[in-house]
Amino acid sequence: MPAIRKLQFESDAGDPGFRAQLAEQRWDDHRFYHHSIVNQSLHFVSACTFLTAYALLFKDPALASLLAWGVAMTSRQAGHFFFEPKGYDAENDVSHEYKEEVKVGYNLFRKWVLMALWAAVPAVLWFNPTLFGTLEAPDGFVGFLRHVGIAWLMLGLSAVAVRVCQLWIERDLETGIVWATKIATDPFSDFKLYKTAPVRLLKGERMDGLSRA
Repeated sequence: MPAIRKLQFESDAGDPGFRAQLAEQRWDDHRFYHHSIVNQSLHFVSACTFLTAYALLFKDPALASLLAWGVAMTSRQAGHFFFEPKGYDAENDVSHEYKEEVKVGYNLFRKWVLMALWAAVPAVLWFNPTLFGTLEAPDGFVGFLRHVGIAWLMLGLSAVAVRVCQLWIERDLETGIVWATKIATDPFSDFKLYKTAPVRLLKGERMDGLSRA
């Protein structure tokens, strides 16, 4: 076992408070999965898009979901899939396999499954526009896109709910709720954390030393 704390924060003083667990999950996510400056830059783009989607959510949920999944999620996951190193993590003295095993949220395997479901949604709606009678027939291509947006929104909410239930079974309910809170507020923290990444990337930086300060 590597000489580091697991992703679920442990304290000699006992079970930590909600905010302490949230901070620890954020820090572990950053130090384990955001070494690449390209990945950080894509997360900044994702954060900006998610914040825009949040602003649109109650006015036009279909459009908000199209933005969130079509731009924010694709840019975010592309950073993890294609730019983040998959070898031994010397900075934290852990293997990639260990990080995947103890990941609180969606590790790369779960993300591939989730993104496969995401890609399948438009195909299913294209061949069955009413989704087996559960939706009204779309009014042209714009109507089809709005159906896709709503279906993606349901997929996102379901993905969070499923993982919370898994964490409840594997660990405890509080861990799941902390993780769900982290996911919902990641756009705000990512904006703050990675706002300088695009400039650093333009200056030629490629990897981050990940100082906690």
